[in-house]
Amino acid sequence: MATANETDEHYTVISADTHAGGSHAMYREYLEERYRDDFDAWRGEYKNPFSDLGDTRRLRNWDSEMRTSQQDEDGVAGEVIFPNTVPPFFPSFVLFARPPKPEEYEHRLAGIRAHNRWLVDFCGEQPDRRKGIGQIFVNDIDDAIEDVRWIKEHGLTGGVLLPNNPPDVDWIPQLNHPDYDRLWAVCEELDVPVNCHGGTGSPAYERVPSSALMMIAEVPYFSHRPLLFMLLSGAFERFPGLKFVLTEQGCSWLPGLLRQLDGHLESIRAKGAIGELRFKPEHILPRSASDYVRQNCWFGLSFPSRADVKAAVDSVGLDHVMWGSDYPHDEATYPYSTLALRQVFHDWDPADIRKVLSENAAALYDFDLEALRPVANRIGPTVAEVAQPLTELPPEPNEALLRNAPAA
Repeated sequence: MATANETDEHYTVISADTHAGGSHAMYREYLEERYRDDFDAWRGEYKNPFSDLGDTRRLRNWDSEMRTSQQDEDGVAGEVIFPNTVPPFFPSFVLFARPPKPEEYEHRLAGIRAHNRWLVDFCGEQPDRRKGIGQIFVNDIDDAIEDVRWIKEHGLTGGVLLPNNPPDVDWIPQLNHPDYDRLWAVCEELDVPVNCHGGTGSPAYERVPSSALMMIAEVPYFSHRPLLFMLLSGAFERFPGLKFVLTEQGCSWLPGLLRQLDGHLESIRAKGAIGELRFKPEHILPRSASDYVRQNCWFGLSFPSRADVKAAVDSVGLDHVMWGSDYPHDEATYPYSTLALRQVFHDWDPADIRKVLSENAAALYDFDLEALRPVANRIGPTVAEVAQPLTELPPEPNEALLRNAPAA
């Protein structure tokens, strides 16, 4: 419980999940000059799928002053920034776009490199408050390693975003292929977190009305597949220092999955088999799935439920769990993040809350909490505020608040 003095203290809130990106006009300036004529031609044919968002909502992606003022309003002192807009030569929104085919690769690679250059400058406008996640492709491992080194050297301490690789993509190996070990080795050596964002990895669907519902129903499973590939391929055994982050995927699904995998791996270690499936010694992992997840994995819980937070803490420990707002998306906690924190954390010990709201993200993504303290003291919610259960919703609650509202 908080002491009398602690109740007046302000939490330093770091969102482990926000999104930003440049406009096409901005990205053009960050493209290598040799691609600009091609970009102009591509841009002339491009149809914006998000025109319904309106100028004000789009501007939150790249208008630094607007973004800072809204984060201040929401009590968020620091943010880990995933991509959000459509980079040059992309067919769609960056997180949903399928990997480039060989004939698309050169231009798409130029596009994400333009985004990374833009992101360095965008984070540089608020270096204490913004930590960017750079983009890579895995079509060419040498290019991916080059980009990881560039991202590290240019201060994008959010690490790298693992690109979407759906199961029906056959021009790129899946993540359990041994060729990727060179990439994981560099990420481990340079202490670069590897981030995997939810909502990605779905296969192509038929163009029929029910496909949107199919995607919503299936995408959680496809979003978790990178974890399975990394764990079951032995990547976490070979690279125990690799930091693998799963963001905006909840966590209530994790205990059941780990129970299943622990049982499989225990049977394989004991018998060398599961049923009629036989495994060679080099295919047998020496430790449990739960051990590897606790060793290698962090969870960025965006607008989490109490069940999500409990499942994460029980599965990976308090030090590997972070809170996220998902700003500026419609399902985000903005502009009611303090209310959302009250819904989930009102009965927690303040020391544990500090770990989830700031200390864990600071350690993983290299935030300076002392540098953030003056910001937090100006905008952050107090210990006393978060300790108050939320018993009444505002007149126009957002999706995040409604998800955690108690049943009537």
